[in-house]
Parts: sequence; C-alpha cells; structure tokens
Amino acid sequence: MSPFLRFDGKVVLVTGAGGGLGKEYALAFAERGASVVVNDLGGDIKGEGKSSSAADKVVEEIKAKGGKAVANYDSVENGDKLVQTALDAFGRIDIVINNAGILRDRSFARTSDLDWDLIHRVHLRGSFMVTRAAWNHMKSQKFGRIIMTSSAAGIYGNFGQANYSAAKLGLLGLSNTLAIEGNKYNIHCNTIAPTAGSRLTQTVMPPDLLESLKAEYVAPLVLWLCHESCEENGSLFEAGAGWIGKLRWERTQGAIVRHKNQEMTPEAVRDNWEAVCDFRNANKPQNIQESITTLVDVLSRVDTENLSANPTSAMASTSTTGIDPAQAVGQKLPEMVFTYSQTQCILYALGVGMSTKDPDHMKFLFEGHEEFSCLPTFGVIPSQASMMDGGLAAVPGFNFDFTKVLHGEQYLELYKPLPTSGKLTSQATIADVLDKGSGAVILLDVHTYDEKDLLCYNQFSLFIVGAGGFGGKRTSEKAKGTVNPPNRPPDAVMTDETSRDQAALYRLSGDWNPLHIDPSFAAMGGFKKPILHGLCSFGFAARHVLKQYADNDVLQFKAIKVRFVKPVIPGQSLQTEMWKEGNRVHIQTKIKETGDVVLAGAYVDLKGTLDKTAAKEPSVQAGGLQSDLVFAEIGRRIKDVGKDLVKTVNAVFQWEITKDGNNAAQWTIDLKNGSGSLYKGAPQAKADVTFSLSDEDFMEVVLGKLNPQKHRIYHFFIPILDHFITFAGKLKVKGNIMLSQKLETILKDYAKL
Repeated sequence: MSPFLRFDGKVVLVTGAGGGLGKEYALAFAERGASVVVNDLGGDIKGEGKSSSAADKVVEEIKAKGGKAVANYDSVENGDKLVQTALDAFGRIDIVINNAGILRDRSFARTSDLDWDLIHRVHLRGSFMVTRAAWNHMKSQKFGRIIMTSSAAGIYGNFGQANYSAAKLGLLGLSNTLAIEGNKYNIHCNTIAPTAGSRLTQTVMPPDLLESLKAEYVAPLVLWLCHESCEENGSLFEAGAGWIGKLRWERTQGAIVRHKNQEMTPEAVRDNWEAVCDFRNANKPQNIQESITTLVDVLSRVDTENLSANPTSAMASTSTTGIDPAQAVGQKLPEMVFTYSQTQCILYALGVGMSTKDPDHMKFLFEGHEEFSCLPTFGVIPSQASMMDGGLAAVPGFNFDFTKVLHGEQYLELYKPLPTSGKLTSQATIADVLDKGSGAVILLDVHTYDEKDLLCYNQFSLFIVGAGGFGGKRTSEKAKGTVNPPNRPPDAVMTDETSRDQAALYRLSGDWNPLHIDPSFAAMGGFKKPILHGLCSFGFAARHVLKQYADNDVLQFKAIKVRFVKPVIPGQSLQTEMWKEGNRVHIQTKIKETGDVVLAGAYVDLKGTLDKTAAKEPSVQAGGLQSDLVFAEIGRRIKDVGKDLVKTVNAVFQWEITKDGNNAAQWTIDLKNGSGSLYKGAPQAKADVTFSLSDEDFMEVVLGKLNPQKHRIYHFFIPILDHFITFAGKLKVKGNIMLSQKLETILKDYAKL
C-alpha cells in the first residue's frame, strides 16, 4: 500500500477559500496536517462587497476537526498582506493555491473597461501579487509549491468570456515561466483547469451537471501536485468528475515557403497551406529551445537550398516512431582505429589550456621532458569518432533527426596510463536508450584498447531533442550517474582564463563542428559567438583536480564524470570548485565572469589516498585571488536581495585588494541604482566608502583568524562575513566611515559561504 500523503509542518495559503474549490482545498490540506491560511474577500460573484463570514466559517470547520487555520479577508491584489498572515500565524509559507476569482461575463462588444480590468486584477494580477510575496521565502527555504488556476475558457475560448479567457490563459504563461525560474530552488509551479460546481460555474452549467462535478473530485490532484515528493513542474492539467488529463502542445511539421534569394509571397503560403496545417506526424515541443530549433534547421536548409516539404523530413522525423530501443540496444558500431603521435598529445594539452608559462605543465608540452605524459582526459579523443562520424545513423531502430543530437553527459575511466603515441582500437555499443519525454537519451559505451589491453572506457550520454514519447523507460542501471557536491564551501578553487582562440585550438584534436569557429553557423544555433567545446571545459576541470590533489601525477587519475549545463564563450574564465571526500573530488565548474555553472554533478576519482588532514580552507590557484571566491558568493546573494538593499543601504562600497604590496583587484558593491549589483572594477560613480587591504588579510578575517585584541589602532567595526573585528595597520578606509556599519546588512546575512 502506498504511503499516505501528509503535509505536517507545511503552511498552505488558499485564496478564494470561502466556498467551492477553495474551501475543499483548505479542508483537505488541513485534514492531512497542514496549517492553512483561508483567504476570502467575501464579495459576490462580480467582485462587489466584502464580508468576513465566508472565511471564518471555513476556519471554524477546520478547527472543529482538530486542524490549524487562520482567516484572511484581504483582496488578492494585496498579496503581501496574505503572505504576512501566514508568517505571523505559522512562521513560514510553503504552498500557494491561487484560486480566487470573479466573473463579469459580457459579449466582447459589450465588455467595458471595468469589466476587463477587474477580471485581470483579480485573476492575473492577484495571482502575481500573492505569488511574488511568497517567492523569496520559498527560495530561501529551497521549497515551494504553487498552483495557478486556469480554465477551459482560457485554453479553448468561450462566448461571452473574452476578459476571463485572456486572464486565465495569462496564468498559464506565468506558471510556465515560474516553473523554469523556480526549478533550481525546488519551487514547482503547475496549472490546473478544473471543471467543478462553484458559484462561478453555476452561471454556465445546468444544475444536474453541477451536482455531478463536485469540488472534492479536483482537490486530490491539487494535493498531489503540492506534495514534496511530487516532481511535476510546468505542466497543465484538466480535471473534473474524477478524471484528470495532462495537456501539451502539438505542432505540425509545417512547410518551408521561401527560397534562397527569392521573395516570400502570400501565394507560396496559399500553395503550401495543406502542409502547414497537416497534423500527421506532428511534433510536441516542450520548451522554447525546442521551438527555436526548428527555425535554426529552416535557416540551414534555406541557405543550402536543401529544401523539402517540411523542415525535418529530409533526414528523419522526430515523431514517436523515431526510436525503437528493442532494435537499438546492444548494437555495436563499426570498430574505430586511432593512430597518434606525441604531437597530438601536446596539441590536446594546449587545447585544454596548458601553457609554458606554468613550469608544472612542461611534462605535458615537451616531448623531451623526463616525465613526458599524456593528459588522462585525452582518453575521450580516440573514442569521440563514434559520436561524430555517422555510425549512429546506421543503427537499427534509430530514425531521428541527427541535427537534434546534444552531448549531455560524459564519463571516462582509465585502466592504464595513456601512451604518448600509438595505435588504439575502440569498440562502441548502444548500452541503453531512455525516454525523457521531451527527448531521448542514448547511452553509448566505448571501450578503447591498445592491442588486447583495455586502456579506457567512455560513456557518452547523448540527448536527442524531440525524440521522446516512445514509451521507453526513464532510467537505466547502466548509466554512470552524476553526484551533487557536499553542502559546504569548496575546499579549493582554481581559475583559468580561456583564450579567444581556445575553441579554434581545441578543435584540432578532432571535433570539427563549425559551431565552435564559424560565427554564422553559431548564429543559426542561437549563439552570438562560436562556443567552446564541452569536452574542452571537461579537460580544464580535470587538470585542475590533477594539479590540486595529485601533483599532476597521471598515475593517480582513475575516472571523471560531468554533466554539461551551459556553453562557454572563448575568452571567459573557467573556475573549478572542488570538494574532496576520500578518493573522490566533487567538482563544479563555473564561468567566473557570470557565475553560470557549466559543469554540474561532476566528480573526479583518484587512485591514491588523499591527504585527509589538508586544511579545508578556500584557496585559489593559477594566479587568482582567494578573495575572488568570497566576492563571487556575495554577488550571487545580492542578485536575490539587491533591490531591497538599495532601499535600506543606498551607498556604493569599493574594495581595493592588494597582493605582495601591489594592487591586485577592485570590487564594487553598488546599492544606489536599480536592483543592486556587485562587479569587478572601479565604481561607475564615486564610492561612498573605499576599503583597502591585502588578499591574505581579507581571508584571515573571513576565516575568523584575526585576533581583534592584537590590532587596536583603528577603533571601528568592519563587519565581514559575520565577523565584527577591529584591527589596525591592515586596513585603510576612505570616505564616510559610518556607512561601513550598513555593510553589515550585506555581509552578515547574505554572504555566509
């Protein structure tokens, strides 16, 4: 028997809970242990009047059954008041059910400004105001569940409800975006279009039908979507009479109606109209990226005049018939032979950022070095042809558009150090095929041999956009899984700047995709500039670990696993954060300039026993500053709370960091303009306060090592990362010293590492 769903400890806010669906939701949540805020303005169906009795009756009913509830009588346009009621009564807010609504039905020609505005104020703006008030609380606690209430009228339209239909479909758009923005904070947002007996539906349904469409037949869906174990996010459901259905968009294959160097005409649209509207072999885009992919494909076909009746038929359909795991799994690709010399090893090392500027790199760059070695991640190079040379197209059961293939994850394991030259043989096998709904995942296992000796094993995880929905399994025991890093500050950080020619250099190791060098081709993929190869970032991260924890000893390297998250533009800096636990080093690689994560769920396994007594203090290598890590974290926190800080602080702070007596970096915290920001460099406007100290002393303060009793020349408080310290000779301050006290607001609460 499945576990009984409970909501103990959770606080639920239900708007419009004085009757109908809202009342049923409130009672159901309370019955299962939740604390409930019952909101209802108490007005009539047209939004007129106000009364506390509706909400009070529901609260009384909950309490009579031993539940916990409080009433709120505010309009949903005052969303902050509704959420404050939850905070005052129960100390938190976990779940928001946007259910409040009114009707002012008129034919479109008779709809007044008031009819239109009032409907949107209650349904769309009201849901926005309530959700916004709860949003940051949900983000900080890394949990939230939100329900938007749409309607069949919003999905399909309905006579006399233009105002209502527009607002209800607007809620779906709002929900879809919140699902994307909230996902990384474990905030899920879904939309329901319920059909149930209520004061709103009584105007459009006969009494006998209303009786059979009870609100209690909708509430179970809402409770499941709001439970912490439910992973559904960004979806739309219709529900009523005990039936639940999930909706998704469907789109025809369409038709290309223009040609290169020719004018596009209405006549061409007319002549292709049947194909434009033909839903046979329709596809089902799941997000805006999948939608745009078709346009990129069209641009490519028009430019090359490789036209067909629809934009995808020239290769293969992405319909549900494009994947047959029963035929594909276990199939072997043609054997691949890779012959290389010392030159390829050196070229690869340069491609992943090694330089003669660093003496430690010479063993990978100079064939005459006494310890000349091949970087372990070179192991991906002999096997990558299995992904690039068209072998997948010959696999039975694979009938999809190969322009939709994305490299999702990579695993590499070494059994012996790679020789610096030789002739290697690789055998690739389709290990498994997974159905992820919006696409398919192919697990491609590649074993590479030096004659009969197994050297290394690669697993390529390839995501095929739009090829899902064939009814396959979602997970596989054969997949090498990613692992999230520990929940603590990194033990070490290493940063390297990529060169503008990094991709041009790396591609010489065998990945000739023009996406990485041709601006026009990159533009068709939606990129402003050519992007860096994911396996190049992979190489950067691996050698960071090798240097930090293995002294560049290739014999210590065992395996690496990464998930590719975001692209890198050549010239940006790659910052690898590392956490060591036994022989495993968890890693996360970011773009230093933006904070965007590019490699996630990643780790490197080493063979030797790591030094467990090494200090777990943040460190930065390769010419970086230790303080950079701290400021990067402060910047991420300011993104969340900057706008509020501008209102309370209203000042510009400048930090001048020195190293070895020389100026090394400048940081500016601007809390005077817009939503607040932190950036590297001098302030754009004059700083109110300027702090100058060394990188080493800054970190001493961060780590709480400075003894304030030993440093008493300057007598003022400088709050840095929860420490209030007086010290002298190590810090210089210019400007309004008293403003330094306001710095506490930034650093004390929001910059703990």
